[in-house]
Order: sequence, then structure tokens, then C-alpha cells
Amino acid sequence: MAEAHQAVAFQFTITPEGIDLQLSHQALRQVYLSGLRSWKKRVTRLKNNVITGVYPASPSSWLFVVIAILATMYTRSDPSMGLIAKIQEHLPVSMMLKIQLLVSAVLFSTLLWLLLIFTMRLCLKQLLSYHGWMYEQHGKVSNTTKIWAAMVRIFSGRQPLLYSYQGSLPNLPVPAVKDTVKRYLESACLLMSDSEYERMTTLAKEFESSLGNRLQWYLKLKAMWASNYVRATSKPYTLTSRNTCQSSNDFLYVTPTPIQAARAGNTLHACLLYRRKLNREEIKPVILNVPLCAAQCERIFNTTRIPGEETDSLIHWQDSEYVAVFHRGRYFRLWLYHAGRMLSPREIEHQIQHILDDPSPPATGEAKLAALTAGDRIPWAQARKEFFSSGVNKRSLDCIEKAAFFVALDDDEQGMMGDDPAGNLDRYAKSLLHGKCYDRWFDKSFTVVLYKNGKNGLNVEHSWADAPIMAHVWEYVMTTDCFQLGYTEEGHCKGDVASSLPPPTRLTWDIPAECQERIERSLAVAQTLADDVDFHVLPIQDFGKGSIKKCKISPDAFIQIALQLAYYRNRGSFTLTYEASMTRLFREGRTETVRSCTSESCTFVRALEGGESKEVCRHLFRTAAEKHQHLYRMAMTGGGIDRHLFCLYIVSKYLGEESPFLKEVLSETWRLSTSQTPLQQVELFDFVNHPDYTTCGGGFGPVADDGYGVSYIIIGENMINLHISCKHSCPQTVSTPVRVHQFCFRVNTAYTSLLWLCVTVNPDSSAISFTLSVKPDTCSFERSNRKLNKKNRGHEHLMEICLQAVCQNVAMSTNLSHWVRRFGNCVSVCDDGLTLLTLLPEQHQVL
Repeated sequence: MAEAHQAVAFQFTITPEGIDLQLSHQALRQVYLSGLRSWKKRVTRLKNNVITGVYPASPSSWLFVVIAILATMYTRSDPSMGLIAKIQEHLPVSMMLKIQLLVSAVLFSTLLWLLLIFTMRLCLKQLLSYHGWMYEQHGKVSNTTKIWAAMVRIFSGRQPLLYSYQGSLPNLPVPAVKDTVKRYLESACLLMSDSEYERMTTLAKEFESSLGNRLQWYLKLKAMWASNYVRATSKPYTLTSRNTCQSSNDFLYVTPTPIQAARAGNTLHACLLYRRKLNREEIKPVILNVPLCAAQCERIFNTTRIPGEETDSLIHWQDSEYVAVFHRGRYFRLWLYHAGRMLSPREIEHQIQHILDDPSPPATGEAKLAALTAGDRIPWAQARKEFFSSGVNKRSLDCIEKAAFFVALDDDEQGMMGDDPAGNLDRYAKSLLHGKCYDRWFDKSFTVVLYKNGKNGLNVEHSWADAPIMAHVWEYVMTTDCFQLGYTEEGHCKGDVASSLPPPTRLTWDIPAECQERIERSLAVAQTLADDVDFHVLPIQDFGKGSIKKCKISPDAFIQIALQLAYYRNRGSFTLTYEASMTRLFREGRTETVRSCTSESCTFVRALEGGESKEVCRHLFRTAAEKHQHLYRMAMTGGGIDRHLFCLYIVSKYLGEESPFLKEVLSETWRLSTSQTPLQQVELFDFVNHPDYTTCGGGFGPVADDGYGVSYIIIGENMINLHISCKHSCPQTVSTPVRVHQFCFRVNTAYTSLLWLCVTVNPDSSAISFTLSVKPDTCSFERSNRKLNKKNRGHEHLMEICLQAVCQNVAMSTNLSHWVRRFGNCVSVCDDGLTLLTLLPEQHQVL
């Protein structure tokens, strides 16, 4: 009933003549409507809990069971085999005999109905524990999987709500210590010297034969009562990091309106529409042959991370009817509901414009207050306790923390614009990542950032959920903004504005000088970290999933092996590589690590760089891709390495036991941290028909000081976007002025090398012929007008994609012999003023 605070419902004064009571009918109406909305939400929540609680059955099925039992009793048969009579004996004797019989039958029917629900749910849970379908080749489905799929359809209910499958999802299994240690040693051997590997093997065997079994026993004991042993064991540790909370970003190419307030109106309204669907559980559960866990969705809105000196905590409120808004150093409370209804986009635009037009200056210490959330956690926890635990500061801080989410109205313009669109795109991404370090509230679950020219984006706090959850929200918001809500010809939101809207409320602060000093210190820490991040967005167009699939290679495996190749060319060595995989096939599952740097991928890279034949490299490439897919499936189905070892380490800490093996494993450095963001999770529009409305995806900073952070998103069939980051302060990445661009160049050339590897070249009089012209600063290619046969026409686009990448990379490379060696006998070099590379007649045969 938050709207009641917008006005005073009644006031009274005591005078010599008595008590003077004044009522505000408008304020009382607000209280009534707000209370009515609150009760409607409670009733909806109760109804959904009942529907979810009996799934895969339905509440109406109870009536069917009752009628069926009564019908059999009417035929003078006893389906309960005497149980109804037993129940009847315990009913009050004062009841009529017929009433006793009816009540007994209804109670028995209810118990039978609940037993059937339990049985169906147990059967469905066992069926969802089967993961054999993941290991089968595409297009080759075994009879076992066909029978399994039919059984899943039988035991699954109809029209599930968002959380309907939660009670039927299997628990995450605990792998055997022996298997986990074996897989770890397999992943570690290629990154260690012989002596290091021998020492690590000895430590692993000692751990496996002694302490490991005891820790495993405790872990299995926890798994018996916890739905997810990883979450139950590691939850207290996920919020113990005392470092900054600056996190990821996400944004869109297109700008449907240049008006900042209008874009804010549609964006905030679309967020509210998603939250309403979320509260009503009307969002379809994500199903990947089997349903995925939706537990993380509960904390999308109304969630804040509270700092603590030892560990932080996540606080979630059931509802919030306003957002906290930051603009020019000032904080506002913006109500999003009025008279029991949600504000329209036009009304929100009107309210945002009111904030933008407000000329009042920030209070002393207010402008950079959010820097406390960007710096280290201990100073923020101490400042919160000392200066924000009472009075006006507590009330204003509570307003921010209890808001549905945070909104930052930025005075800057961002996007791919001007004379340097690529550089401006990088600045756009970095702005969303950390802003000015005091204009984002990094503790909120997410911050919506709206720029002066209508661009927008997200900054997401990562501890409450993983990237796919917020990506789903943002995809819904952007498609609703552009394709459903829309704008007028002038660029404003559609609709009218109610005349009785209360204006946004300015938050007030009383920040003493000592607190201001702490704010400045936190800002200095955060600014140093932010300035150290080198960030580049690499859009790869005309090359994507469609081209990779022609090579009959998994797109994710293709990209991961390309990253291994790029890293090797950049550093001359291999490194421990982290790829995030999901475990949402299990209840309350989040992520697992895929160790992408395998012995198979290293063997392939060495063969390719060592000049081995294309046939050998092609075979090794396929082997490496298959191994990567196997590791990814293992991680998804509970057979990962790192989460299990981490939980064993936590148990050892609880028991006060030291394990040299676990200590070394947990201290390893992930110099290449990668993650893929899924796309097209909603069905509101088609990327193929609307390519300008694709998202550029999101990114994150490097995990290691001398490493890279790589986030990639596969868009449709013909585009891949990468966000690549490293640190300016890293000695190994400052060898050239472009820093992160050097690695981006390596990634681009690695893609081209792998794509060329999938092409076999043979002479054919009717095949394709291309000529590349290379000059000091440019490179271009032409295709001959030779008539193509039907077979070659099918692969011509693949060739052109390769050549477009070649043109870009050759123009950036000063070493032409590098490309001659890459293409082998496909290349002939002529010296006639220009350097011409003429491809021999082609016949394409993919893997």
C-alpha cells in the first residue's frame, strides 16, 4: 500500500474547542485502491501456488476423482477396499449416516488424488533425470529416447505456469570423487610441466584415498535433504567477495526514438509488463527438450544486495510500486502506479520529463553517493552502518533499496555514431559496464540506463542470477518497446496523461564530511578499476551459425576452438580457460565450468600452426570439437569438475581440514574467461526479418589481471557479436597501442583460418575463381564471371564470407607470407606492381 504515502489521508488538530479532524477523500481512495491491488496480488499468488502445487495434475482433476469414487460407490462397490469405512468410524457420531458416508468418500478421494499427484510427479522427476538424448547425434534418435519423450508428454500436464515444473525437476547428482579427480588431472596435464603434473598427481591420489572420501560423505549427506547440494553448500560463499560489484552490460543497435524521456516511458512500462507476467506466472517456462529451472526469476525485481563486513546478503521484497531514479547527482522516487493501476508509457514519459526539467542542485555529498556501491564492500558496509542506519539517510536509502529497480538518466550520448563508430561502440559498452562509477547503483539487481539521445542499456548485478535470466527480460522489454508499444510520429509515447498524477519525489540526504571522504575514497578505488579495463565490441557480420553449420561443427565448439587458436597466436602458449555452462536441468541449478582448453584442442592448434596438411588438421579439428561438446554435455548433466571440488573445499573449511590438493586447484588462474549469452528466448519477433533490432549482447571485465574476458552472442544465422576485455595494466597485453584490439584481430583471423579449413580445393573447369588485390592499406577481391555448376553455387556464399574476412585481415597484417602459408597451394603470388593472390578453380566440399 505504498501509494498511501503520496498523500495524507487524514490529519487532526487539538484545539480548546476540541479535536478538528480533516479527511482527504482522494487520499483515502488511493489507500483503498492500493490495498485492493495488494489483495488481488495475494489472491493471484495463492491461486498460482495451488496450481503449481498439484502439477502435473490440475485442481479440476480433484472433482473428477471425487465424482468417480462416488459413482463407483453408487454401484455398491468399494474402490477403497474398506478405507472409506475406516474413515467413517472416526467421524462424529452426531452426523447423519449419509453425511458421514459423503465426507468419508470425499476425504478418501482427496487422499487418492494427492497420492496420484505424488506418483505422477515422482515419475516425471525420474523421467527428467534421463539425459541420454543429449549424447545422441543430431537427427539420429534412439528408440529409448523416443519412448522417453512419449512418457514425458504423458506425465506432463497442460499449460504449465512458470514454476509448474519446479517440484518435478531432479536434484543435482554428486559425482564420485574418483571421477572428478580423474577429469581434473586430464584437464590440467597439458598446462603443467612433467614435474608439476607428477606432483599434482601425487596430491590428487592422496586426497582421493583419504580426506576426499570423508568430505564426500558430508556432501552426500547434504544432498539428501537439499534440492541442490552446490547451492546449499556454496550459497554463503557467493556473496563473500569484498571487491567491487561492477558487472555486465547489454544493449541494442536500433534507436526507435531520440527522445530520452519517451524511451524511458516505453522501457519502464515494458519492465512493469514483464513483472506483472512474472507475478502471475504467465511467462512460459523455458524448455530445452526438458524444462529448465526458473528459480532465479523470483529475484529479478525488488531485489538488493546489502553489504556486510564479512559477507553480503540478498534481500527480496514481494512488491514495490516505484523505481529510484538518478539524474545529475540527484535521487528521485518515481511512482509507477496511480489509483490502483499501472502508469501508461505516456504518463511515465511525462514524469521522467519532470525529473529532466528539475533545475535543483544535488545536496552536499549526494552527487557521488553511489560510488560507495562501486568500491570495496567493507568500507561500504561500515559507512552504511554509521551514516545510513537512522534518520533521513535511512529513509532515503530504504527507498532506493526497496525500489523495483534502479534507473539512471545519463546526460551523455552513446551509440555507433560520428567519425569513429567502432570506438564509440566501445565507449557505449564501457559506459554501461561502469558509467562514471557514481551514476549506477551497483547493489540493485539491475539498473536501466537511458542516454540523452534515446539509447538505453542495462547494468546487472551478477550474484542473484546468471546472464540468460536477465537476457530474457531485456529481450522482452526491447521487443515490447519497439513492436508493441511504439511511438508517435514525433517520437513520443502513445496515450494520454492523467491530470492528477503526483510529481516524482526528491530524496533528501544529510551526509557529513566524514562520509563524503569515504565516498571519495570508494570512488577513487572504483575509478582506478574502471580506467584499467580495456574493452572492445567485435561485431562479425555475414558470418555466423549458418556458415558454421555448413562445416557440420557445433557453433559453440567452433568459437571456443577459435579462441584457443587466437590465444596461442597472441601469447605463444595455452592457458586455463573458463566457459560458463548451465545446470538448470536440475532444481535450483545455476552454472558449471567447462574447461575448454583440452589436450585435443591443443593438439589441433599445434598441428595447424606447425604447417600440417589440411586433411590432418581437419581430422584433429573435428576431434577437438567433439571433445568440447562432450565436456559441455557433462557439465550440463552434473558431471562437471569445478563446482564439485569447490563444495568439497567448503566442507573442508567447515571441518577445519587442510587439503593441499584442493588449495592448489582453487588457486588456479582463469586467464581466458568466456561465456555465451542465449538469444531469441521470446517469440515476439524474428531477427531474420528485423536485423536492425538485434541486441549487441553484454560483456564483463577480465577475471585475471593478465587475462581476457570474452562474452559472445550468436545472432541468427549470419552474425556473431563478441565483447572482449583485458586490463591496460597487464604487461602482456600492452605490447601494442591497441591492446585489446590485438587479441580481437587474432580472434578474427582464427575464425577465418577455421572456416578455410572446412573447404577442400580441387581443380574444376566450371568452379569458382576469385582474385584478391592487396595494396599497402587495402585488400579487395573479385569473382570471375565463370558459369557455376549447381554444386558450387551452393557453397559460393561460404567462400565469399571467407574472402571478406581475408580482405579485412590481410589489410591489417604486414606479413603477407602468413596468408600464403595459411592457404597453401590455393595461392599464387605475382609481382607486377600489385600483389595478386589468385585462388585456383574451386570445388567446395565441407566437412
